[in-house]
Amino acid sequence: MTPVPTKEVTTEPRPPARTDRAVITAWSAVSPYGMGRTAYAEGITGRRPTESVPDPAAWQTPDAAACLVPGFDIRQILGRAGTRTMDRAMGLAVTAVRELFEEAEADERPVTRGAGTALVLGTTLGSAASQQNFSRASYLGEKPYDVPAQLMPNTLMNSPAGASAIRFGLKGPNTTVAGGRPTALLALAYARRLLAAGRAERALVGAVEEYSGARSWLERHSRGADEEQTAPLGEGCAVLLIEPADTLPEDRPALAELLAIDVRVDVRGDLPGTLRESVRHALAESGVGPDEVWAASGGGLSGDAGDHEQALLTELFGREAATRAECHELIGDTASAQAAFQLAAVLVTAGADPASAGRAAVVTSVDREGLVACGVLRLLGGAR
Repeated sequence: MTPVPTKEVTTEPRPPARTDRAVITAWSAVSPYGMGRTAYAEGITGRRPTESVPDPAAWQTPDAAACLVPGFDIRQILGRAGTRTMDRAMGLAVTAVRELFEEAEADERPVTRGAGTALVLGTTLGSAASQQNFSRASYLGEKPYDVPAQLMPNTLMNSPAGASAIRFGLKGPNTTVAGGRPTALLALAYARRLLAAGRAERALVGAVEEYSGARSWLERHSRGADEEQTAPLGEGCAVLLIEPADTLPEDRPALAELLAIDVRVDVRGDLPGTLRESVRHALAESGVGPDEVWAASGGGLSGDAGDHEQALLTELFGREAATRAECHELIGDTASAQAAFQLAAVLVTAGADPASAGRAAVVTSVDREGLVACGVLRLLGGAR
């Protein structure tokens, strides 16, 4: 019997399997404390308030106080090339991404760019000032189309994410998530799905908010009757680097693991009850008990909703945990960037206390429109 010739089979190496275990490995911020991770960490650790009196002529706002990024001049910070038409929100986002890359290189743990790197950026509506100014121009010109066309891209809420990706060569998925105050948690959930599906090898996740006269006007006219402004308006951008735990580079430590993120909308007119359900569901999904929670950070929304949020965190986790990583009273109401700054404050506080390693942290956020989110992290203290 003639033997059947055999064909040599070569097996192509397979890409590593993806899991939904995502870890935070780096972060940075542009905040009212200044540029970069160190400035924010020192300000939060020192509990230093940042409010100042905005120049009415420069800002065209009646606000008696605001928490502004000090000395933030886009062209001085980012250079003249490619910044002529940048608005403040775009400049804040681009600068925060730059700080993360530069700090990673300084730590000798550079972050790879290119097609494998995604950017997911949260916002409320983009730049309110750019949208207002562009719309105003259509009324002031001789014709409705007599508008500064070069500034039209700034009216789109995805312009900060797009500008950041172009400037730094981030060719992976580029997404803008508009979700109000909880938007950074929504962005984290989205980025985790990208990693789990193998659509990206790593993701920069954050949120941005600018201060402007337009935003001040919108805030004053959108508050409920029970919402007295307890903190001045703030601004800034915080960015986190998220990577799959099973493909983490050998030289990169993990700061925290994302265990669960629960997002829901209050459709019953019971925002406190919806938040309680969200926190309980996130804890159950993560397998974390209330006694394991080392820090619980609330979003600091003014009015009854914010009071109920803080009361719930105190009830579930104790006053010490519920006040351990507060930031809104220090940097102001940063609106859509609030949850991103909460996450950064948790990492700062945990980094200063070795006892936090292995414990859990809870970050919650509620929006006056009824959106609720809760994230649960496992603090790793820089472990592999």
